[in-house]
Amino acid sequence: GTFNFLKSKNVNIISELVKDPAGNDTFYVRDPWSNLFQIVKSDSWFGNGMQLTGGPSGMMIGVSDIERSKKFYADILGYDIVVYEKEGVFEDLKHLPSGNSKVQRVLLRHGKPRSGAFSKLLGASEIELVKTLDRTPRKIFENRYWGDQGFIHLCFDISNQKAMKELCASKGHPYTIDSGEKFDMGEAAGHFSYIEDPDGALIEFVETKKIPIMKKLGWYLDLRKRDASKPLPDWMLKALKFNRVKA
Repeated sequence: GTFNFLKSKNVNIISELVKDPAGNDTFYVRDPWSNLFQIVKSDSWFGNGMQLTGGPSGMMIGVSDIERSKKFYADILGYDIVVYEKEGVFEDLKHLPSGNSKVQRVLLRHGKPRSGAFSKLLGASEIELVKTLDRTPRKIFENRYWGDQGFIHLCFDISNQKAMKELCASKGHPYTIDSGEKFDMGEAAGHFSYIEDPDGALIEFVETKKIPIMKKLGWYLDLRKRDASKPLPDWMLKALKFNRVKA
């Protein structure tokens, strides 16, 4: 399986294969820069490739008030299904920093399938909220600057910045940054914005306007000329792999 394969490749695996609160196998690894990743089981895949792992499918985030954060992630981002809500000291966390702390944790999923140009590629996602109960946590951005190594924000691909801006404002989380509609990066263009969750974690929204499909052929896609709610065809999504930067 995935655990044994990564172990054979000398990946920095920092935990054993353990069960999460839902009873699924999981384990944790660190990349060469010590960023922490959790490997989880998922049935949401694009294509039928031979890889054992895919891309990001969610995140675990520390919060100070579970109910307040549940409402934020449900009302604004659509994570309205509670998979589990548990409290205690957990076996699957013990290999993490402060993993022996007593915590409250809630796993959220979105009940409504995602739509949009890249929805089939990005797939379903989940967010786990974690609140420490026996210590005072520190803010993730404490003594950090933009561009420091590590995770800096959570980004969502969206298709209507105007509607999202109005929704966020109505829920008490107005945009803190708004790039405006014409943000051109040369080969790509889009509309970027940010809000903060109840604890100040940064959430980015990106509405893509133009992307390269095959740069070598000068082939670009203008997403403004198509139905924003419809996913791109599979063959076009697969063509994006030719833009991959190889190490």
